[in-house]
Amino acid sequence: MAASTTATRRAPGGTDSPPRSAVIGWLAVVAVMLGIFSIVTTEILPIGLLTRIGADFTISDGMAGLMMTMPGFLAAIAAPVVTLATARIDRRLMLCVFMVMLAAANFLAAAAPDYWLVLVSRVVVGIVIGGFWSIGTSLAERLVPAGSVGRATAVIFSAVPLGSVLGVPAGTLVGDLAGWRTAFIAMGGLTVAVLVMLLVVTPSLPPHQTTRLRVLRGMLSSIATRFALLLTVLVVLAHFGAYTYVTPFLEQVTDVSSGLITAFLLIYGAAGLLGNFLGGSLVARHPRATFATAAGGIAAATALLPVLGHGNAGTIVLLIVWGVAYGAVPVCSQTWFVKASPDTPEAASVMFTASFQATISLGALTGGLVVDAGSPSTAMTLGGVTAALMVGAVGVHYARRLAWPDNA
Repeated sequence: MAASTTATRRAPGGTDSPPRSAVIGWLAVVAVMLGIFSIVTTEILPIGLLTRIGADFTISDGMAGLMMTMPGFLAAIAAPVVTLATARIDRRLMLCVFMVMLAAANFLAAAAPDYWLVLVSRVVVGIVIGGFWSIGTSLAERLVPAGSVGRATAVIFSAVPLGSVLGVPAGTLVGDLAGWRTAFIAMGGLTVAVLVMLLVVTPSLPPHQTTRLRVLRGMLSSIATRFALLLTVLVVLAHFGAYTYVTPFLEQVTDVSSGLITAFLLIYGAAGLLGNFLGGSLVARHPRATFATAAGGIAAATALLPVLGHGNAGTIVLLIVWGVAYGAVPVCSQTWFVKASPDTPEAASVMFTASFQATISLGALTGGLVVDAGSPSTAMTLGGVTAALMVGAVGVHYARRLAWPDNA
């Protein structure tokens, strides 16, 4: 354990970690996964509703994209600040507090009479993302036996593609049938249900590690962490600079109906779920190749969409490639951060969350400027170029024969 980190390993059956059945442990993993699912779905829900919300408030697609920009920037700040500020508070209690906040944010968005109140709700979402992700994504080892930690981590991260598989298409469908406000009401109801599940099945989780500011600063002195940061920024910038505006692309370039857009997003999300488990099974053994392949898939799909995306068949094929590729990105990024700092998993999770979320915002903002100044096709091309740069960065990592700490 790093000298600058205070940690207390608690033996199974200790006073603060009572024996519990494996079933309850896995139910707690599912509860954390559903918490992240509700967060991810809330965060990216505007992607499928972008044009409807923009039309309701009479704003441009780029301005509506601020709904994606706001949470990411706030999450990037909240990840270290909230984790440090609550370092001595029971993690179960914090997860529940964040679910209360998320439910309130969804209900506020649903009731907002003005666009600025929608943006206020997105600020709250950003705080929830930064706090819940930083805590929740590092809890697998405390909920299941050591031999099941890898599978439990994959289950938790499956929430990310599941948000695309079920959340965004379902939200888009609800928006079509009953209006975009109803979609946010439904998300608020789901969040309340997750809160109840967390209260019922999640055990008390006293702080396992006290993450301190000097630990986070120390991580940045490591070239392994800096590379994880660079790769994450490039690939997430590429993805969200393009994917945030996939609905306007499908409407304006592919020329499909709103109902068909829901089907296209469902296909994309299903591919993402496959990519999540493929990435999770490969990245531990082949971290460079897996991450580079994921970025290469995003580069190919986004660069080719302006060329082949005028017809349904070409668009569907490229969305499948894109979905599989992006589905592997979160677990690859988290793995690189953990390999760079294996003795401080919560600190690694904070760094992962902050960089990932900040870049989601930067990508959405950059894509919005490009879309407003040019077109959705231009945003796709820019995403392809940026993802290709990430593949090159992995090549540099390999060419310089850089390695991770011995115990990674």
